[in-house]
Amino acid sequence: MGLFDGVKGAFTSGDFERSKIDAERETPIDRWMGWNVAKGQETEESKANVNAVKFVDSMDAVNYVATTLEKPMGILFEENDEAFGGIFVLTLTEGGVAEKNGMILPGDQLFAVNDKLVSGMKFDDALGAIVNSDVEKTKLTLFRGTAEELYGPAGASQGWVTEFIAGNTVAAVSA
Repeated sequence: MGLFDGVKGAFTSGDFERSKIDAERETPIDRWMGWNVAKGQETEESKANVNAVKFVDSMDAVNYVATTLEKPMGILFEENDEAFGGIFVLTLTEGGVAEKNGMILPGDQLFAVNDKLVSGMKFDDALGAIVNSDVEKTKLTLFRGTAEELYGPAGASQGWVTEFIAGNTVAAVSA
């Protein structure tokens, strides 16, 4: 319990909880104390805070998608920041194979090509796995989250990645 928790508790009873503050008069202390604007009126800051809380778990198979595509796929990949490595889907070509397939979205992180892990590889190496694929339809496994969620401190452990690739347990697979 912090120093101000007792103070906050003293002022958050009965009438104060039900009071409504005009959006123009709301201050940071009002938000901290829980005295927000009238219910139903969301501020831009409160919307931003809700969106900031969303986290995509890189060790949950539900956050991965896999599909098989013919080449040329119609996908433009971009390299992540140097801090993370790996590549992600920047855009899909209008009318291209990937767009028609509907499984891949801009922002998806390329995770594996066929059964080869490409997560964290440099751009040329990861893209080379697709280019050098000699099967009729190449299987792409992608992570639905940010580079930080995949490669950052809360990213998937090497043991989980190895087991995931071996078990090939992806939430959605389309032929």
